[in-house]
Amino acid sequence: MKAIRVHEFGESDVMKLEEVPDLIAGEGQVVVQVSAAGVNPVDTYIRAGTYAVKPDLPFTPGMDGAGTVSSIGSGVDNVSVGDRVYVAGTLSGAYAEQALCSAGQVHALPDNISFSQGAGIFVAYATAYRGLFQRAKGVAGETVLVHGASGGVGTAAVQLARAAGLTVIGTAGSERGRGLVADQGAHHALDHHDPGYLQEIMDITNGVGVNVILEMLANENLGKDLPLLAHGGRVVVIGSRGNVEINPRDTMAKDASIMGMVLLIAPEEDLAGIHAGLYAGLANGSLNPVVGQEIAIGDASKAHEAVMAPGAYGKIVLAV
Repeated sequence: MKAIRVHEFGESDVMKLEEVPDLIAGEGQVVVQVSAAGVNPVDTYIRAGTYAVKPDLPFTPGMDGAGTVSSIGSGVDNVSVGDRVYVAGTLSGAYAEQALCSAGQVHALPDNISFSQGAGIFVAYATAYRGLFQRAKGVAGETVLVHGASGGVGTAAVQLARAAGLTVIGTAGSERGRGLVADQGAHHALDHHDPGYLQEIMDITNGVGVNVILEMLANENLGKDLPLLAHGGRVVVIGSRGNVEINPRDTMAKDASIMGMVLLIAPEEDLAGIHAGLYAGLANGSLNPVVGQEIAIGDASKAHEAVMAPGAYGKIVLAV
């Protein structure tokens, strides 16, 4: 089979498409014939060697993918050969024609969701679900600000929040991105480059502020987020690329909370709830992953450059 391999940490050009042996499912394992693999910012950090955990070299990148089950090992009873599935992490890496997974990493993909869409489920939708519901405890009737709502996690968050009955304010840096945010169900789509957008948020809420903020770029926005919160408001830090200075009094005066999250350390019972919720939303059509770009697996380096570029628009996937 063909797979992207990384033999040394570095820039995107360290990823090479190579021929490697086919995978064999052991006890409790599943081999998935991958049709599409999702590309996430965290993949670029791992490839560069800047992530907290470094894989052993050489390795195949990728946590997200979708395809069909090609073989199963003994003791696997949650899927069968031929099933359409998406993967939530792998043992071997998703940027490949095959992915070896533990049985618990493989989840049913509804028939109405394409493989390209399925490749964007785990990191984007599970992150948004955990941030909105498990960390922030968002509920119907509250207002949520999705700061950077046009990317994979952002569009997922907008769909989830709208389906759950929250009022949704989403921001994006381009007209095209704001159009996408509105199309996904946001009640308000704002330009976060507009000098007056923070006041616009307060005006939308009649000066009360927002209950929840899902923050994709905390190093740029966290200090601006805190004054936007309503009493008891919560900010969930989903992404950050550096340090930030805040005024703690902005939290004190409102009994507000700042909380972080990393999907990969979520407890198993929380992940089980996430996948159950996502399957229901995908199957009934309230969740509909947006594929912004589909790039051939041999051009994985271009995909890594694109996922870190400004102007996020949906999910970037590799066609395998």
